[in-house]
Amino acid sequence: METSPYPCHYEPTVSKEHFIPDHIFVYMETGFMNVFYDNRMYEMRPGDYCFIARNHLARYHKGGLDGQPFKSVSVFVTQEFLRAFASEYGYATDALPGTEDDAILHLDHHPMLESYVQSMRPYMKLDGPERNDFMALKTRELVLLLLKTNPALKQVLFDFSDPGKIDLEDFMNRNFRFNVSLQRFSYLSGRSLTVFKEDFKKIFNTSPGRWLIEKRLTEARFQIETLGRMPSEVYLEVGFEDLSHFSFAFKKMFGASPSTVRPGNAK
Repeated sequence: METSPYPCHYEPTVSKEHFIPDHIFVYMETGFMNVFYDNRMYEMRPGDYCFIARNHLARYHKGGLDGQPFKSVSVFVTQEFLRAFASEYGYATDALPGTEDDAILHLDHHPMLESYVQSMRPYMKLDGPERNDFMALKTRELVLLLLKTNPALKQVLFDFSDPGKIDLEDFMNRNFRFNVSLQRFSYLSGRSLTVFKEDFKKIFNTSPGRWLIEKRLTEARFQIETLGRMPSEVYLEVGFEDLSHFSFAFKKMFGASPSTVRPGNAK
């Protein structure tokens, strides 16, 4: 996901970065966005408000809809900002438990949120340090509004803890399709990179890099042979960044390029 403090998007795209390091508030003005998280798809359509929590893996596709281009208001709320906010407003950050709720939360319409989005429009044309100063104020306003309209978000906003150690086999089988580094995988599984590699070897009897390549290619072959999908539709979804690298790896593993594989050939 993008890391600019206030991006406005207009062109359809599929994200290459699948790790969400900061909380994101999104208002969908025109177009659509589908977010894929934990084997589910969350749809955003014009007029929708959404809060996306940090420290999750997600993939999204966005584009125009009904003749209108993609256009959204997206505000990223960093941990640095929230720590300062918590200190200023007296939130006991070390006393709040983590949350197991979904990473993606659709927010109910509220006059305060509608007013906030409208108030953002004059700042869209600003640039440079002046823009940053105003965005700091608008981010503070946003956090206050979220706490007012969705009090349960306090548990998410002010949870500064790192992910705890979890079942690695289950985690990897659910998340191998996401295009992130081993450092990201190890962090989200609650391990140092060294411990992650050691635990991975014990469970899968191979290295994480080799396992990821084979798992992704096997999934891609299933998608092409069994479901009749095109290689160009599959490679991003299974964690590859470009089609040429995917095709090279596929041919190396299976002895044929993905473009020559036809539905119904699965052994």
